[in-house]
Amino acid sequence: MYSEKVMEHFTNPRNVGELKDANAIGEVGNLKCGDIMKIYMKIEDDVIKDVSFKTFGCGAAVATSSMATEMVKGKTVQEALKLTNAAVMEALDGLPPAKVHCSVLAEEAIKSALANYYKGQGVDPTPIIGCSGECEHCHGK
Repeated sequence: MYSEKVMEHFTNPRNVGELKDANAIGEVGNLKCGDIMKIYMKIEDDVIKDVSFKTFGCGAAVATSSMATEMVKGKTVQEALKLTNAAVMEALDGLPPAKVHCSVLAEEAIKSALANYYKGQGVDPTPIIGCSGECEHCHGK
């Protein structure tokens, strides 16, 4: 059912925990399955120097969080913005169809953290990242 890489990242996840000096934090969840991902980043000179996560969810959610953090660590913000759920799944040698949403959450968590980073820099993240679902238009305010 799960690839060896998924099982490896589930049983031995990388970059777990809260990053105390993070200057970018993103949190996303899926109400349908109950998974919640929180990603922490330390960005300096437009490079993700450190990244960690805390995930509440199934093994696939933990594995995709672990792999996504590995894929963006040491990358520029622009490189990290290009991370897709398909790339995360490919790096894990695939996911069962019922678990694809976990890779989507991982991509969304990375983008949520980067949006938070831009906001902290006084930059509107919407033109760069797209709508995060948190704007007034989406919430009908």
